[in-house]
Amino acid sequence: MKQLLNFRWRRRSRPQPPSGSRRGLSWATAAFAFGLLLNVDRVPQYVAGISVVFIVWRLLAAYRKIYLPGAVIRSLMAMLLVATVLLRFHTLNGLTAGTALLMLMGAVKLLETRSQRDQFIVVAAAVFLLLAACLDRQGLVRAPLYLLHAWFCCAALAVVAGTIGVPTPANTTLTLDNRAALLLAARSLAIALPLAVAMFVLFPRLPGAFWAIPRSDEALTGLGDTMSPGSISLLTSSYDVAFRAQFEGPPPPPQERYWRGPVLHEFDGYTWKRDSHALAHLQPLQYLGPSYRYRISLEPSSRRWWFALDTPTSSPESRVFFTYDYQLISAQPITEGTQYTLTSYTSTRATQPLSDLARHYDTRLPENRNPRARALAMELRGTVNSDTAYVAAVLEYLRKGGFQYTLEPPRLGPDSVDDFLFGTRLGFCGHYASAFASLMRAAGVPARVVTGYLGGEWNPIGRYFIVRQSDAHSWTEVWLDGRGWTRVDPTGVVAPARLRRGILDILPNAVSAPARFVRSQPWLASLLHRWDALNTWWDNRVVKFNYDDQLRLLKQLGFKSPSAQDLGWAFGAALVGWLLWTAWHVGRTAPRSRPDALARAYVRLCRKLERAGVRREVYQGPVAFAAKISEQRPELASDIEPLLLRYARLRYGRTEDRTYRDEVREFERDVRRLTPTRHARASGMRHRSQTES
Repeated sequence: MKQLLNFRWRRRSRPQPPSGSRRGLSWATAAFAFGLLLNVDRVPQYVAGISVVFIVWRLLAAYRKIYLPGAVIRSLMAMLLVATVLLRFHTLNGLTAGTALLMLMGAVKLLETRSQRDQFIVVAAAVFLLLAACLDRQGLVRAPLYLLHAWFCCAALAVVAGTIGVPTPANTTLTLDNRAALLLAARSLAIALPLAVAMFVLFPRLPGAFWAIPRSDEALTGLGDTMSPGSISLLTSSYDVAFRAQFEGPPPPPQERYWRGPVLHEFDGYTWKRDSHALAHLQPLQYLGPSYRYRISLEPSSRRWWFALDTPTSSPESRVFFTYDYQLISAQPITEGTQYTLTSYTSTRATQPLSDLARHYDTRLPENRNPRARALAMELRGTVNSDTAYVAAVLEYLRKGGFQYTLEPPRLGPDSVDDFLFGTRLGFCGHYASAFASLMRAAGVPARVVTGYLGGEWNPIGRYFIVRQSDAHSWTEVWLDGRGWTRVDPTGVVAPARLRRGILDILPNAVSAPARFVRSQPWLASLLHRWDALNTWWDNRVVKFNYDDQLRLLKQLGFKSPSAQDLGWAFGAALVGWLLWTAWHVGRTAPRSRPDALARAYVRLCRKLERAGVRREVYQGPVAFAAKISEQRPELASDIEPLLLRYARLRYGRTEDRTYRDEVREFERDVRRLTPTRHARASGMRHRSQTES
């Protein structure tokens, strides 16, 4: 029964494996542990902990006599771990769940690793962990780690496969040492590098996101579709990058760098929300002033907003909706870096009046909320005779009303606008935009709140703007007859510097201490700009290198109208070139065994005999060659045959001792002294004289 179930821990009955096998196990385990480190920060902690325990367990079992689990125990472990992953992720698919499962199953495999084949499987698991890390993150900072792990895995394969099958007299095996394995792996990777570059650049890529892997389990930050007091201030404390913008020409002035995000229409007295369905059509516009063409590199946010400078002219892609209020909304959340090119204007004029439905929709306010703000709006509206004058009157009220700009205002009650206007008078952009839009609507002026970003940090190395989460901002758009939707930023009358400078310039304590330290040190800020420019180049030119980039590259190489077929031909030519270069390199560097002293002397003897008219065929050994000479040239047999027979005895009956080395030197000396051509001439003269007599 005990043998059938094998439930007990068993001590290994076989002898300890040879040192070469333990070296292979150590290298394979180290390669697997390296793969764990590349993924340890994106899997549950218990996954990494169990894997480390199994690694230590296996190494101790290899070098000390401790217990290893039997087959049934290992099977139960594997099933329990699979169930754990399934309960945690509710699936075995996906990058994170698949990586966790691979780590645990590879660790269980270590517990039964005994043969060379098992070690190969462990190294293969390490390679798949490297692939999982590459699919998850492709940042420049991780690229050296990936290359180092690939080198280590190749070296581990060399060590595991480096056992020579011929035993030595000590009944051990010859193995590849560590330095030789690392050199062999580096040389192999160097030879494969040109092929990898050719495949990356020229192998035809399928357009679209065929290789994209969804990352729905990631929690990232960004602007939402609601705004209430406190929401924007939470973002302004983050120094993370929201997106980067690179203009093809001169950029707009600082006071016009408004990056449009979600537009909010519904207000319940405390929170502004984006409408769930469009109640208006896209308003035709007359574009005024210069146009700006630029490229956005958007960071993942798990949101659906594509940001644009003020008013874009159209959607950059078919899967991105261009709404009636000039938002860009993607059909899917942005879970990976995205790039797109837009054209925008910062000044426009509507060519048609606002519809009654849209006017009603953007003047709605909740009843019985913020009554004092309503009364203030009626009072100010009664002093002017136009909407434009009313906007100016409200801005003047905010300018002279003792309001202050701060990111740490006191809490507001349900009537947030009343509490702000007549109570605290302390707030940031969200407070001012909400109060201003409420006052506009209370007086019958259509208004809406726009959230997004303002400004951006100029990177002189990469020549682009870095827009961070700390640049989050909100402003108001009001409808003015004859002009259409007009941007009004009430924050500008309270904190005018905010329109020209970043939030961190006027409120440096808004971010964490490390971010403040970076901004306070010019040399460190310059170093980070250089790193960001390099990392952006890597992301744009390498990570996001796509089918369109391949076609542009072919155009630069001289193809007039490149296509996928041209890419195939170019890749085929590169592949043939690489194969020819590899064959030449391997042939040039292949080790050639140098003949020993005895073989060199024998070759010299055969050359002398060939000059004397006796040629040795490639299939003839020394004894057969001696018989041929005796038959065809008997006059040479007395001098040559003893040498050939002596060579046969030395070559095929050799013994490594002092006498053997002396005989080889004597054979070399006799060959040097031999002159078969002179013997042949003397024999010929004697033969002719005998014939004449």
